[in-house]
Amino acid sequence: MSETVDSLQDAAEIAMRSRGYHGVSFRELADDVGIKSASVHYHFPQKEDLAVALVARYAETFFADLDKRAGSASSSQLLRTFCDVYRSALERSERACLCGMFGAESCGLPKPVANAVGAFFEANMVWIGRTLPKGLAPRTRRTRSAQILAALQGGMMIATTLKDLSLFDDVVKRVLADNAA
Repeated sequence: MSETVDSLQDAAEIAMRSRGYHGVSFRELADDVGIKSASVHYHFPQKEDLAVALVARYAETFFADLDKRAGSASSSQLLRTFCDVYRSALERSERACLCGMFGAESCGLPKPVANAVGAFFEANMVWIGRTLPKGLAPRTRRTRSAQILAALQGGMMIATTLKDLSLFDDVVKRVLADNAA
C-alpha cells in the first residue's frame, strides 16, 4: 500500500471515529493529508470505498492483536483477552470503536459499509461465543455473545464521552463476573 493511502486511511479513521461516516468529507481529508481532493478520489473513488477499506483494515488489526494475545492465554482467560484488546484499542486512540461508530449510523450507511460493519460484529460474536461454556444452546451462545459485545461497545462509548477509562474497566469486571466459568 502506498504512503498516501496509509495517510488517508489514518486521517479518515481518526475523523470517522470522532465524527462518524457522515461527518467527514474528502476535501477535509485531502487538507489533513496535504493533497488535492481529486487525489483522494483517485485512491478511493467514493467515500464508501474508503469506509469499507477502513473497516477491513480495522478488523484485520483487531483480530491480529486478538490472535497474538490469545495464543498465550488459557481457555479460561480468553474472554479476559478479548476485553483487553478492546481496552487497548480504547486506550491507544481515546475514541470509540470505528465499527461501533459506524454501527450507530448503520441505517444511513451505504450497504457495502453496513455489511462490512455487520461482518466485523458477527466475527466478534463468533470469537466471544468460543469463550463461553460448551454446553450452551446455539441461540443462548449467540445471545450472550451479543450481550457481551454490546456491553463492551457501550462501555467504550461511555468511557470516551465522559473521558473516564475506569468506566470501561467497570463494565469489563461485570462482564467477566457474569460469565465466569
